[in-house]
Order: sequence, then C-alpha cells, then structure tokens
Amino acid sequence: MHTQSRIPKLQETTFDGALLWFSEMQCGNLLFHPEDDPADIIRISNGERLFSSSEVKELRFLLNELEEGIGHEKVIEAAYPIFMTACGIQLDA
Repeated sequence: MHTQSRIPKLQETTFDGALLWFSEMQCGNLLFHPEDDPADIIRISNGERLFSSSEVKELRFLLNELEEGIGHEKVIEAAYPIFMTACGIQLDA
C-alpha cells in the first residue's frame, strides 16, 4: 500500500519557492526549523516522531535542493517570516 506524502511539493528552488514551501508546511502543521534534522522532530503532545522515515528522507532531499539552489542563509531567511507568524509575532512591513 502506497500512502500519499504529507510533505508539500517544492515548486522551484528560489527564495520565493522556499517561502511558499515553508508556508505550506505551516498550513499542514509540519513546520520545523531547517537547521534541525527532521528525524529529531517530536510531537510535544504525545512524544512521537512527527515524520515517518520516508518523510525524513523526502525532507532531507528537499532541504538539500533548496540549499543548493539558494544557499543555506537564504533558506533560513525564507523560513523566518513563517516562523514568526506561526509564533504570533507581527513583522514590520
């Protein structure tokens, strides 16, 4: 049986593509910091891993694609406004 991935597709390896991807991850309640290994992400509510082994492989691949496309710092920069919004922090326009 093949299950559909919960991980959104990365449309393009650009800054805007990364911004959109992180936003889609947040909408799916799957957002995590890109410097953290997805295999180490645990749900606070039940102590279980957030991502399956196949999702971890997929996420590592996608993050690598982003880093090769726009660089490590730009990946972090793209994730930043999504994290701040998720935390309820209003950013200056």
